[in-house]
Amino acid sequence: MASPDLADLSVLVAESNMQMADLVSQMLRGLGVRKIQVATDAVAASSILRRGGIDVLMIDDALSGLNGTTFTRRLRRSDDENSRHVAVLMMSSQPSAASITLARDAGITEFLRRPFSAAQIGEKLGAIVSAPRPFIDTAGYAGPDRRRRKAGVGGDERRSL
Repeated sequence: MASPDLADLSVLVAESNMQMADLVSQMLRGLGVRKIQVATDAVAASSILRRGGIDVLMIDDALSGLNGTTFTRRLRRSDDENSRHVAVLMMSSQPSAASITLARDAGITEFLRRPFSAAQIGEKLGAIVSAPRPFIDTAGYAGPDRRRRKAGVGGDERRSL
């Protein structure tokens, strides 16, 4: 399968550590991404998202001002229709199964465990671009459909119509 063209993708890197933000930005440029913005805290990230034009938010789970999970939950519930549908790729250094579940339930699109490579970022961005998942908005959840594959019920349909 050919890699998708990422040149027109606009990525916001929300990372408190400026050296890590620079490293992620370099990896993105190496993948062909040309539109990259950096925010070092939640306030700056929110401001950039409100201006619009961002396709993917790469957010540190320990972002200054508001952790990535809480930021994502608020983003998904915001009134700004453009921002709330942005794909969210969360980055974490020491994620536990519980923190990954919380992030998924907050509405992240993809998850990257540090250390990661440019190829791993490329795989996640490729999945976001090539197979976007529908946005679900219910009382208990807002974000991309958490189901990654279509599965049949396997057997007779037992529900009555």
